[in-house]
Amino acid sequence: MTHILAIDQGTTSSRAIVFDAEMRIVTSAQEEFPQHFPDSGWVEHDPGDLWSTTAGTCRAAIEKAGLGPDDIAAIGITNQRETVVVWDKDTGRPIHNAIVWQDRRTADYCRQLRAAGHDRMITEKTGLLADPYFSGTKLKWILDHVKGARDRAAQGELLFGTVDSFLIWKLTGGAAHVTDATNAARTSLYDIHKGRWSTTICDLFGIPLEMLPEVRDCAADFGMTRPDLFGREIPILGVAGDQQAATIGQACFEPGMLKSTYGTGCFALLNTGDTAVTSQNKLLTTIAYQFDGTPTYALEGSIFVAGAVVQWLRDGLKIIREAAETQPLAEQADPNQNVVLVPAFVGLGAPYWNAECRGAVFGLTRNSGPEEYAKAALESVGYQTRDLLEAMQADWPSDEAGATLRVDGGMSASDWAMQFLSDIIGAPVDRPRVLETTALGAAWLAGQRAGIYPDQAGFANSWALEQQFTPQLEEDSRARKYAAWKRAVEATMTF
Repeated sequence: MTHILAIDQGTTSSRAIVFDAEMRIVTSAQEEFPQHFPDSGWVEHDPGDLWSTTAGTCRAAIEKAGLGPDDIAAIGITNQRETVVVWDKDTGRPIHNAIVWQDRRTADYCRQLRAAGHDRMITEKTGLLADPYFSGTKLKWILDHVKGARDRAAQGELLFGTVDSFLIWKLTGGAAHVTDATNAARTSLYDIHKGRWSTTICDLFGIPLEMLPEVRDCAADFGMTRPDLFGREIPILGVAGDQQAATIGQACFEPGMLKSTYGTGCFALLNTGDTAVTSQNKLLTTIAYQFDGTPTYALEGSIFVAGAVVQWLRDGLKIIREAAETQPLAEQADPNQNVVLVPAFVGLGAPYWNAECRGAVFGLTRNSGPEEYAKAALESVGYQTRDLLEAMQADWPSDEAGATLRVDGGMSASDWAMQFLSDIIGAPVDRPRVLETTALGAAWLAGQRAGIYPDQAGFANSWALEQQFTPQLEEDSRARKYAAWKRAVEATMTF
C-alpha cells in the first residue's frame, strides 16, 4: 500500500488524483457537473452530482493508474468550503439542493444581524463576518424555507455538513458524521478560540447542535469507506478545506508565509502562527490547519471572482473558446487603452464585503475589443490580490509578511497573469513545480498519517520552485494603474 488517493471536490468539478510514495502524481480523473442559478445571486448544486462525480472519478483514477484497492493506503479529502448540504439522517437523501459558497440569498438576514449588533459577537468568536458567504445563514435559510425542516432538525432527523462531511458520510455508508477544524471554521458556527461549536451563535440562528458533525484535526481518523465502493475498506485519514489544503500543499508552515490560490475565486492565506489576529481591514481570521489539537491561525482574504472571470469571457461574452486563449489575446491588447474590469458578478469580497454591487467595465473606447477585455480580466485578478495583501500587511505589520507570494491554481499557469501580479504587488511571485497543491495538501495529510509520507519539516523541504516572477513595472506606472483600479471599485460600489 504505497499510494494515496486525493479527492478534490471543487465548485465546478470533482477530481480524484492518485499520488505515489514519492508524492508524485500518477494519474487523475475529473468530471464537471451542472451549476444551478434559480434566482439572481443564487447558486446551487445537486448533492447527488457532488457524490456521483466524486465516486466516479475515484474509481476512474484508480483504474487509470492500473492499481487495485490493496494499493491505496489512505484517502485525503479537500473540498469547496462554506457550501451547505442538509440530509436525512436515515436515508441520506438531501432535503434541498446544496447552497454554494457564492450564493447571496441571505444578504437581507445578514443586514439584520449587523443592524442588531450581532456581527461583532460573530466576528469575535468565529473570525468571520456576518456575510452570506458563510455556511451558518445558508443552513438557517434551508431550515426556514424547506417545509418541516426545522421541526425535523429539532427531532434529530436531519444532519448538516459542508461538502467534506457529506462525502465522508456517503463514503462510510453513514457510519461517520465528521468534519475537520478548517471546514468547521468556515461555517460561522464554530468558536475558533475555544475549538467547539458556539451554542450562542447556533441559538441565534435556531440551529440544533445535534445536526452538526464532530470536529477533528486535519490529519485524523475520519472513518473507513464502504467495502463495495473500491473493493475493500480504505481509511480516510486527511481532510482540509480547499484553501487550507493549498496552504499545506505550499508548505506555508512558518508565520509570515503567504499563498494565493487562483481557482473559481482567489484566496490568499497568511500564516500568523499561534496568534489569531483580529483584522481591522475586513479580512477573515481563520484556522490554517490543526494538528494534535492545536490550531495554527491565518489571515485570509477572499476574492469571489478570479478564474470565473475567464469563464465569463468564454460562456458569457463568448469571445474565447478555452481559457488558454486569454494570454495571447492580452498580449495583443492596445497598450494605450486602460480598460478596467471590476468583476463584481456576485458582489465584492475582501476587503470590501459588498454583497449588493455588481460588475462594471471602465475606460471603453470604440477600439476596445476582445483583446482589451481579456487583458482587463487578467489584470482584475492582480488588482484584487493587491487589495488583499495591503490589508494583510496593515493588520499584521511584519517584514516577513508576504515578502514572497506562493501561487497555485489554474490561472497561475498563465505567465502573463503571474507577471502582471508581480508587477502590481511589487514583490516576487513563486510558482511551484506541482500546481496541484490543493490535492497535494490533502494527500500529504493522509499519507503522513498513514506513515508513508515525511513529517512537516520533511515535506517543507520537498517544496520545489518552477518559476519566479519578479517586478518589471516602474513604481510610478504601478501606482497609476492601481489608483485607476481603486477609482473603478469606488464607482462600482456607489452605482
